[in-house]
Amino acid sequence: MSAAAELLRMTENPDPEFPSLLRNAPHAFVLCQADGTISSFNPAAEQLLGRKPYRNPVLRFLDLIPLEQRALAEREICALLKEKSTSFQFDTRTNGLNTRAVRWVVWRLQGDRNTFLALAEDVPDTSAVENRLRQAQRLEAIGRLAGGVAHDFNNLLTGVLLYCDLLMANLDPSHRAHKYANEIRQAGFQATGIVRQLLAVARPTTSPASLLCLNEIVVSMRNLLSRLIGENFELTFHLHPELGLVSMDPSHAQQILLNLVLNARDAMPQGGKISIETRNCKVQVLQEEASFKYAPTLPCALFVVSDNGPGMDESVRARIFEPFFTTKAASGTGLGLSTVHDIVTTSGGLIYVDSEPGQGTRVSVLLPTVPQEAAESPNTSSYPMNDEELSSHEEKE
Repeated sequence: MSAAAELLRMTENPDPEFPSLLRNAPHAFVLCQADGTISSFNPAAEQLLGRKPYRNPVLRFLDLIPLEQRALAEREICALLKEKSTSFQFDTRTNGLNTRAVRWVVWRLQGDRNTFLALAEDVPDTSAVENRLRQAQRLEAIGRLAGGVAHDFNNLLTGVLLYCDLLMANLDPSHRAHKYANEIRQAGFQATGIVRQLLAVARPTTSPASLLCLNEIVVSMRNLLSRLIGENFELTFHLHPELGLVSMDPSHAQQILLNLVLNARDAMPQGGKISIETRNCKVQVLQEEASFKYAPTLPCALFVVSDNGPGMDESVRARIFEPFFTTKAASGTGLGLSTVHDIVTTSGGLIYVDSEPGQGTRVSVLLPTVPQEAAESPNTSSYPMNDEELSSHEEKE
């Protein structure tokens, strides 16, 4: 009895088809005669190829192959049946109702020169991965270019600021030119801030960290933030009186606060409400072998900037941390939130954005706090906690 006949005899179906072993296999199998006529399919092949062979009794194996690859497949089959090879494989697309990328593996049945068996499996679609890789390569190239340009531009700004200082030193403060020079100087300082953001994205560096309370950062920047956002905005504070200390570079904490508040301002060109909040919280750390109930918790300082602006839809939220992505047209650099994300993650923290169209935006930053025994520092809880205390604090100063 031939190998093909043995395969057909093994079936559990009254009509001779594939044996149950192949019929229930997760991969597509096609049994073919020497002339290429298909004897049987298993259900997986029907699903993969999108056609039922029994409705077309003269269906040939080459009918499943695109026209441009049939000559190659035919040569390989001839070599196989003449025992010049034992098997072959090739990637192609199915030539049926469902056009899909597949890999065919074809081999002779042992002891039977008139039959061959073909296995087809899906070839994973790598287009999405390739697109992400190309995007990452483009961002890397842009980052290198931006880093070089930012470095050279920073050197030019240093000269501009120096000459502004010299010019202002030789002008009477009441002179009109003194005011103009000061405006140039202020614009130069703003430009250096943009350069620092570019360099932070293009050439990440680690800065020395120190113990600090986020409340202190908020208090020290209150007047600056009020001037930056303008009179059309209501800025409120809700600071926890015993906020835990975090370990990070103070300038990084200032960058987080400044970028989040300015983003909230830019989202509301007609004005609105911006709220800054701090409090202690705990984050549950999930481990692979630990149940949710007994997972350890990590004490954190929660820092929140929220607004009552137009909010964002899902497509925008998914990209807000990408370098150079902006919704501000020509006025945006796309570096603010990317910089914040880099600072937070390198500090061991988490950042989360909660926003819906018409519902405003709430940006939450979680930073791990330092254990109490390592945080023995004076005046860690003496910062004013609300608007009234903030005003009183400023009067004392």
